[in-house]
Amino acid sequence: MYIKPSASIRQNYNEIAHLCKSTGEPVYLTKNGEGDLVVMDIEAFVRREKMLQLREELLAVEEERLAGRQGVTLDQLNDYLEQIITEAGKEEDGQI
Repeated sequence: MYIKPSASIRQNYNEIAHLCKSTGEPVYLTKNGEGDLVVMDIEAFVRREKMLQLREELLAVEEERLAGRQGVTLDQLNDYLEQIITEAGKEEDGQI
């Protein structure tokens, strides 16, 4: 974890940007000794957002499973996806 005073963002922007990019870690900025902001590389932010979204989706699926919702087998899923792909191909060809 990297902690810097908030004034350093004005004085040392390039240094902080390099630190974020090279480590992939956020930099915590403080104001008057208290946590104020977090700065991070955009790629690390996007990766973190994708991970959070995936976790939310997995949690929702797990909650449904625990509530008794029946799932499908891999064969059933494969058949369903093949059907959708076939129908999409027919639509493109103007058959539907």
